[in-house]
Amino acid sequence: MERNELSAPTEKELKENAQNTRKKAAAKVQTLHPIVIRSRQIAKSWWGKSWCDNLERYADFDTRLPRGRRYVRTGAVTDLQMKKGKILSRVQGTRKTPYKVEIRISPLSEQRIEQIMEKCGTRVETLDKLVNGDFPKELKDVFLENGGLFPEPRGISFSCSCPDWAVMCKHVAATLYGVGARLDEEPLLFFSLRGIDTNRFVDVVISNRIEAMLQNADKPSKRILQDTQIESLFGV
Repeated sequence: MERNELSAPTEKELKENAQNTRKKAAAKVQTLHPIVIRSRQIAKSWWGKSWCDNLERYADFDTRLPRGRRYVRTGAVTDLQMKKGKILSRVQGTRKTPYKVEIRISPLSEQRIEQIMEKCGTRVETLDKLVNGDFPKELKDVFLENGGLFPEPRGISFSCSCPDWAVMCKHVAATLYGVGARLDEEPLLFFSLRGIDTNRFVDVVISNRIEAMLQNADKPSKRILQDTQIESLFGV
């Protein structure tokens, strides 16, 4: 007899049930995209850590996130997929069949995307730097500020097939942390989730940089010495 899901399953139960789910999927030739945490840190990259940090700074999520961390660390998130404005996952619990989680992220408006790109100025030069989070702190602040690229609680809605009617159940919390781990592997999924074309993002920023350089090309350089300065310098 299966235990009530509202009671806390042991780590052993979670791992065994998750392993059985993967075996069943393999037998049916189904492809799963599990979240596997191999160290104490859920996420290591700038994108993954920033996603998790963003969740933890909101009091709305404070009481449920710790249980989600426990679940994601035990491998309970047996499948997680991200697409524009949506995160779909299957999270193992006490029962043998994983629960279905759907998280919806409100899309950024075209106007907001343009505003963010304009703020970025000339600070992103290549797609590689964007992927690696290798850019100035000022740009990171633009991403993380209120109304930036990272979602706020009011822009996140979710549902889970489990019987826990809390505002955020542990399966949803585990999924949200799972996104941070997935961004370690595929950071560009963040832009897909927010409905932003990464190539366009970089192209626009590079274009802004080139335009600024061309504008400055018509301005006289302060490094050019005038005739009077030459005379003074060399005593001519």
